[in-house]
Amino acid sequence: MTEEMVSGENNQLALTTPETQPIRRRKKKSMVWEYFTIEHVSAGCRRAYCKRCKQSFAYSTGSKVAGTSHLKRHIAKGTCPVLRGQDNNQFNSYNTMMGGSEPPKRRYRSPSTPFIPFDQDRCRHEIARMIILHEYPLHMVEHPGFIAFVQNLRPRFDKMSFNTVQGDCVATYLREKQSLMKFIEGVPGRFCLTLDMWSSNQTLGYVFITGHFVDMEWKLHRRVFNVIMEPYPDSHSALSHAVAACLSDWSLEGKLFSLTFDHPLSEAGLENLRPLLCVKNPLILNGQLLIGNCIAHIISSMAKDVLGAGQGIIKKIRDSVKYVKMSESHEEKFIQVKNQLQVLSEKNLFLDDQTRWNTTYQMLAAASELKEVFDCLDTYDPDYKLAPSVEDWKLAETLCSFMKPLFDATSILTAKTQPTAITFFHEVWRIHADLGRSITSEDPFISNLAKSMHEKIDKYWKDCSLVLAIAVVMDPRFKMKLVEFSFTKTYGEEAPTHVKTVDDGIHELFLEYIALPLPLTPTYADEGNAGDNGKTDESHQGNLLSDHGLTDFDAYIMETSSHQMKSELDQYLEESLLPRVQEFDVLGWWKVNKMKYPTLSKMARDILSIPVSSVAPDSIFNTTEKRLDEYRSSLRPETVEALVCAKEWLQYGDSEVSNALVKMEF
Repeated sequence: MTEEMVSGENNQLALTTPETQPIRRRKKKSMVWEYFTIEHVSAGCRRAYCKRCKQSFAYSTGSKVAGTSHLKRHIAKGTCPVLRGQDNNQFNSYNTMMGGSEPPKRRYRSPSTPFIPFDQDRCRHEIARMIILHEYPLHMVEHPGFIAFVQNLRPRFDKMSFNTVQGDCVATYLREKQSLMKFIEGVPGRFCLTLDMWSSNQTLGYVFITGHFVDMEWKLHRRVFNVIMEPYPDSHSALSHAVAACLSDWSLEGKLFSLTFDHPLSEAGLENLRPLLCVKNPLILNGQLLIGNCIAHIISSMAKDVLGAGQGIIKKIRDSVKYVKMSESHEEKFIQVKNQLQVLSEKNLFLDDQTRWNTTYQMLAAASELKEVFDCLDTYDPDYKLAPSVEDWKLAETLCSFMKPLFDATSILTAKTQPTAITFFHEVWRIHADLGRSITSEDPFISNLAKSMHEKIDKYWKDCSLVLAIAVVMDPRFKMKLVEFSFTKTYGEEAPTHVKTVDDGIHELFLEYIALPLPLTPTYADEGNAGDNGKTDESHQGNLLSDHGLTDFDAYIMETSSHQMKSELDQYLEESLLPRVQEFDVLGWWKVNKMKYPTLSKMARDILSIPVSSVAPDSIFNTTEKRLDEYRSSLRPETVEALVCAKEWLQYGDSEVSNALVKMEF
């Protein structure tokens, strides 16, 4: 071999040996070598070792070089166990220096966006909130898809078990409950409760207890207080046991004003509930005034009567609508016929949800307005053989006439502003009067259906008209005048007797408020002063005067001024009615006039918080029994309560309660 050949062979080896210039140039360019070293493992094989965790990675085998991308990921993605436990700024600093192909987005954040270090506890808290708010199953944290998603998003996040997330959800519930309890401690009036019984596949009952109250700012609130599992929901003591547990849990003993439940109770069940009510006058109240049925349940039962009576025609119309809506070509022909006939109806056809009676009514109403189109559709579409007859359409219109007042009344319950008994006095009276007239119809179908519905609304009217009427009296736009007018229409010659019952009842109730313990009735005990830490010199002077015997003077005034206090109600009733404006805030009016009517305003505040429905707005139109789903039924009762209550409290938002607490403290 010549010298030139040896020299050329050496040059070729220099080009293929991994210890030559390419490696040195790579080390100069990449910052990864601050974290790794290269060591020979065997002939022609070298590996990269992490300086922190000593883990080895492939680097070169013979002439094949692995590169540094996998080494970058080991550092930049936080998979190094040693760096994982150190300050995140090391990763941030490394990512800033790295020139790899996948630079982290954090490198490009604006100066106004602060760097937020990873917080395991914070992530767990947010997952718990997510599960509560969206009703995800707690087991989702153990699902492989969720685990893979989280690990790709944040490799350092520790896996969570069912028990862990269950504990986090309960902890969230307890935090929210503590805030709510502090909030209602400052509520100056009494509380009204609604009871809604749910069932489950295990024949267990779950009593949803919701509290209704007016805060110190005279705003009406609705909050779910408890979800209590009852193993024997049909027993006479099921509801009374749940109410007693709620009163104890929230320290509401002596503050309960009314109960409203979603289904009729036996006399034994009512007798178990009455002792729980904080009432002292057995002649007027005695639980009769303050225990009421749910109007949503009554109206839903009446709607079922209508749907049952028209079951056949409803199916015919549903099939016709289905024929049109299930095919794009059929719908195009329907629109073509509508345009040809110049039908002006703006309503659109849609199939109803048979678990919600309002959708069936809306389907019938829309189809009835488009009946001419259905009648002529077969001329354009020979396959259409489902057109209802003239008699069918007439019957459908009759069904709509029965359901429209029910739909209008129930829609009020879905409004964002909570309806009061004032609104439903007129609604119930109107439905009661309309059905009473329909009973005398010569059409047997109308007469029989009206009779069945009238029996239900008449029983509700007899049981609840007193509390509805007293609520109307507390509206300065109506007072006793609307009661007198409505009762005259309903009872005829017997109206004066029923009007006197309302008048006597409200006077007796007013006398009961006069007899309340002193801390609840003095005019100087204005709402919000109890938590005032910044008392003025004047208020301090008032406390000194009270300490020198004026407390006894207050008692003397109460004993000797009962006639004057009673005239407070008479003065209110004798004053002229206010104009009937639509957007009238009754509670706001009493807030402004609480100094003029100190005792009557407290009575009005409690009366106007009485709810007429125990059903949540999203379930108002349901025709099926309220049932807890199979998954939640499998959870512990305490967990079910935590998930249901915390969801509602979180939806209201922390700001509302926080703002109210600030007002209480300052």
